[in-house]
Amino acid sequence: MAAKSRSATEQRDAAIDRIAAWTKDYVPLPGTPDEFIGGDGAVRSHWRHLLNALAGLDQDAIEQRFEAADRRIRNMGMSYRVQGESAERSWPLSRMPLLIPEAEWREIARGVEQRAELFERVLTDVYGDGALVREGVLPAAAITGSADFLASMRGVAPPGGRWLRLYAADIGRGPDGRWWVLGDRTQAPSGSGYALENRLVVSQAFPSLYSEMNVERLAPFFREFRAGLRMSAQRSGPRICILTPGPWSQTYFEQAYLARYLGFLLVEGGDLVMRDGHIFVRTIAGLKRADVLWRHVDADWCDPVELNPASRIGVPGLVDAIRAGAVAVENMPGAGLLESRALLGFMPVLARRLLGADLEMPSIATWWCGQAAERDKVLASLGEIAIAGAFGDQVPGFGDERSVIGSQLSAADRARLAQEIGERGVDYVGQDIVRLSTTPRWEKGRLVPRPFVLRVYAAATPEGWRVMPGGFCRISDQTDARAVSMGQGVESADVWVLSDSPVETTSLLPSPEKVRIVRLLGNLPSRAADNLFWFGRYLEREEATLRLVRCICTRAVDPDTPANSARQSLEKLKALLVAWGAAPYGMAKAPSALASDAALREENSNGSALSIARAARHAASVIRERLTPETWRLIGRLESVIVEAPDRALSEPEIIDCTEEALTTIAALSGLFDENFNRGAGWIFYDMGRRIERGINTCRLTRQFAGKTASAHNLDVLLDLIDSQITYRSRYLTGVALGPVRDMALLDPFNPRSVAFQVASIDDHIAALPILRQDGMLEEPKRLSMQLRADLSTQDAEEIEDQAILGQEQRLMKLAEAIAVRYFLQGAHHARAEHVTGLA
Repeated sequence: MAAKSRSATEQRDAAIDRIAAWTKDYVPLPGTPDEFIGGDGAVRSHWRHLLNALAGLDQDAIEQRFEAADRRIRNMGMSYRVQGESAERSWPLSRMPLLIPEAEWREIARGVEQRAELFERVLTDVYGDGALVREGVLPAAAITGSADFLASMRGVAPPGGRWLRLYAADIGRGPDGRWWVLGDRTQAPSGSGYALENRLVVSQAFPSLYSEMNVERLAPFFREFRAGLRMSAQRSGPRICILTPGPWSQTYFEQAYLARYLGFLLVEGGDLVMRDGHIFVRTIAGLKRADVLWRHVDADWCDPVELNPASRIGVPGLVDAIRAGAVAVENMPGAGLLESRALLGFMPVLARRLLGADLEMPSIATWWCGQAAERDKVLASLGEIAIAGAFGDQVPGFGDERSVIGSQLSAADRARLAQEIGERGVDYVGQDIVRLSTTPRWEKGRLVPRPFVLRVYAAATPEGWRVMPGGFCRISDQTDARAVSMGQGVESADVWVLSDSPVETTSLLPSPEKVRIVRLLGNLPSRAADNLFWFGRYLEREEATLRLVRCICTRAVDPDTPANSARQSLEKLKALLVAWGAAPYGMAKAPSALASDAALREENSNGSALSIARAARHAASVIRERLTPETWRLIGRLESVIVEAPDRALSEPEIIDCTEEALTTIAALSGLFDENFNRGAGWIFYDMGRRIERGINTCRLTRQFAGKTASAHNLDVLLDLIDSQITYRSRYLTGVALGPVRDMALLDPFNPRSVAFQVASIDDHIAALPILRQDGMLEEPKRLSMQLRADLSTQDAEEIEDQAILGQEQRLMKLAEAIAVRYFLQGAHHARAEHVTGLA
């Protein structure tokens, strides 16, 4: 008993030592509110609770949990993109959550909810009656000066009855300990999906801690937000779409994740078309009506007809459809004008006028220089306040600076700024200098105070405004940050709202008695079909290129191959790499290792294995919401296998090892698609892409290595390239012969590598897809596939001519073109189906 007691005491002492080590250097920044240390200089009680629970784990266990969180982020492909960068960055999740007690959260929620309702009423007036401007409550220039004010939306009644469905406020704790609004987000608030992902990662890394701390769940917020979007539609069972700028968006991962989590359709502007006053999604079954668009495209880019004619990511005619009440767009175009800093100084007056109450949560003190008195005040205090743009993210005349402080400018710049404010005051605001409050950040095994910004979300639901019990927190790595945006050194933290009582487990799933059985996901958008088809083609093209490279290297080092035969085959193989664009011109005569290395990882060759892997990844990125995290990880692995090879000339054995690993990755990807991808239209297009490409490649390889005068060695090479050596040897005890090899490559309906097998599969797939007209006529893809299938099934391998093999290759290419014309994006030629039959 005494031994057990000593053990418990030792454990307690070790936990105390761990907490002391974590916090020994934690000193709040002077004059800055801190979330960890209270005004009395002691650690706040909810943080003590967290540290005590965390200290119950030994240091190795804690590090293992952190590593598990990092591993999940990598496996899920959580990422973001910094503006101007082409590569995505891995999501930087903070080790420590931000903790907010329930009582304090209630005050935050009241303030955010009030502000959301205020903004809804402001937008209703600005785009409606205009009383605020007419009666002098708001200067007209404070509204029309914003590029986000859209005159074309004046007099428009928003479908669904609201201008705002999702509002977000960036907040921080002020010097007095109260929370203050630093900025408003009404255009297309981002971050809610990352907040959800943060929660999933952290709660899985520390499940018992998450439950023990009574953390409020996020799922009810998203369930009610989804209900609000459904309510805004005219039809029951509406089609809700997330309108994305595309894979190059800074937050594309978030958009794809939200689409998958909420069951929405992820669409780009090119997926949509306006017909007869309605918005339709282009699908493989024709045009299907879109009822609600959750917009992640800035308003100015939404409609190239009425707004920005340079837009290539919008929907021509969208504003007309909104006017007609045919589609609900959330948030409405034009809502972004409320993000302008020029309006911040008017918020107290607007609250009293429209709500009859003072603001629950004040904004940072702001003076718009478009008014004489405020301009004079700003100029008189230029050295003591911050200057920012009234209607944009940058200070006019100061490059990319988001704000400048007069006292930190040179005398010449300060004089220039004062002159510009005097001449063009409408473009500037003065603001109190912000010192962001701090929260613990884990750095090198200890806690340090770092500035943070918390974004809180409010959604319009059938029961009114609902505030997410949590949010999107960004923590800087700098001690003097005045603004925090995702970039180098910044981390995002999970936000835990701590309930005073146990929290009920909840889910986004409906109750069992309300679940309607669904076996297919509905009509497949044409863009998704297009990218699934090309992903399949790229994957098959990658496999064929890798097999060519491996074949060259294995035969170059095989001592049992006759020298003359090996030389002829190697020359053919290398010439084929050049013809396919895998290796640069001239490599056909280069040493085998040099040509193979170039075909493997030459970045400037569109047909190299590295370039094809990147093309496959890009095609997959457009349909990311349809892929599992494991699938996305393997797609990335296919590229990294090649990139991670030693940065020097590789030998044949090293190239063989690299190609083997890449082929194994492709095999794993194929297995995931075949075993885990629902056998709907999406899988059909992926599989058709692979089979079209395999059929074309097999025809090309057969023409090169199984012509009428082919040697036994060349025939053996062909069996290698089409992965049919084992099948051939099991059927024929004699050596290779032209007729049997050709039959196996071209006509054998039982060989999954033969052209006939590919065509039969394609023909069956097309038969399962929807048709547009019930007029008894075959659509072009079906007509071509049936003809080719019939011809292949009646040909004799001994009699087929080399020219006929080329004809089969060309017919497959024509079939691929016919599939694209019928099912993929075709602009104004896209038609509506009379009646849909088949998998859509």
